Amino acid sequence: MRSKITSFDIAERAGVSQSTVSRALSDSPLVNQATKDKVLAAAKELDYRVDKNASNLRRQSSNTIALLLFEETPEGTESINPFYLSMLGSITRACANQGYDLLVSFQQLSDNMHREYEDAHKADGLILLGYGNYLDYHQKLLNLQSLGAHFVRWGATGEQFPGVTIGCDNRTGGFELTSLLLDKGCNNIAFLGDVSANSPELQHRFQGYIDALNQRGINANSFLQLHCEISEESGYQATKTLLASGAKFDAIFGACDYIALGAIRALKEADIAIPQAVKVVGFDDIPMAKYGVPSLTTALQDPNLAGRELVHSLLKLIKDEPCASQTLATQLMVRDST
Repeated sequence: MRSKITSFDIAERAGVSQSTVSRALSDSPLVNQATKDKVLAAAKELDYRVDKNASNLRRQSSNTIALLLFEETPEGTESINPFYLSMLGSITRACANQGYDLLVSFQQLSDNMHREYEDAHKADGLILLGYGNYLDYHQKLLNLQSLGAHFVRWGATGEQFPGVTIGCDNRTGGFELTSLLLDKGCNNIAFLGDVSANSPELQHRFQGYIDALNQRGINANSFLQLHCEISEESGYQATKTLLASGAKFDAIFGACDYIALGAIRALKEADIAIPQAVKVVGFDDIPMAKYGVPSLTTALQDPNLAGRELVHSLLKLIKDEPCASQTLATQLMVRDST
């Protein structure tokens, strides 16, 4: 049997030292590109394969990123926000392009996130998606920050949020959706969603809604603001409550697509024509928004760009490079529901 090829064999073939081979294979800046090319060519000729586990142990690195998905819907439901599922493909590709594996875990909030992954060398850093009640989640982020963990999260951006956050411009998106409805002649626009500090992303969308009303000199009607969880069922029930109240409305702004789709179902059951009698908008542009009947007008959060920026930002933190939070633009997707 042929003996196992080692870095010493590559060094002999390339005419360099074994230490130079090790540096070249780890893409060290101490080795010039011409020498790296010579070493890589020799490794390919000898059919050499890097022992990733041994290399990682020496560097105390796992070459793995952990993606942690947290409960965001009411307890007992099994669904994951499809926006996060759309983002998953982009995150996976971005990790692979950088030579990293991706470990995906669906879990409850835990005080031991850092210990379970980074301290145990299961992962070099964490990407956090979803959080349920942000006021509970906030302390977990502060704990991670105090421990020096490498982490980035998708969510609302702003100086008040710990760590590096990648998120969309929720307030501008909310403003543009509400302005669209106002331009179409709607003056009594209901808002369905959680507008408290528990859900800062939805709260920012609501602030954009208020901004648009104020710009047109319209006072917000508190009877048209109904609390909703992030689910179709919650949007459905809130719309039934709105209909039963007798309040006058000509449009519904669902704080996310799930809520808006639930609202459409309730309006259909009540034989209310969409968009002729009531127009409906959502937020996120999940896949089913395009294919519903009617198709849903919404604000696109680009999951491909979001996934890439999450990975690139985390790798900067892992390498101790400067990294700042980013706010990504949204795009209106105008469809049949308006």
